[in-house]
Amino acid sequence: QVQLVESGGGLVQAGGSLRLSCAASGRTFSSYAMGWFRQAPGKEREFVASISWSGGSTSYADSVKGRFTITRDNAKNRVYLQMNGLEPEDTAVYYCAASRKGYRSSVREYEYWGQGTQVTVSS
Repeated sequence: QVQLVESGGGLVQAGGSLRLSCAASGRTFSSYAMGWFRQAPGKEREFVASISWSGGSTSYADSVKGRFTITRDNAKNRVYLQMNGLEPEDTAVYYCAASRKGYRSSVREYEYWGQGTQVTVSS
């Protein structure tokens, strides 16, 4: 089993940057693909980015391509989301998730979830 804890959220002005971090428990972290998702009020949870178990492959939602970067450090059991050029539309609770099925984009493919961290972007 994997336990995930996100951190790094906060309030930032449009155009600013934040770096989210997700700390994972367990010795099998490197065997999981990891993903970041977000959920705005009244909307469904949506895919943001994912990364393979080795970190060699990544995938991004079109809305964040060129602005967000997902990385991982298997030695530290952590996955990161660097967010640059933030826009008010990026306001949401951000969740990290773990999957044994590969770096997918569907919520249903992820078995473990963190509790989320709030990101608010003011205009």
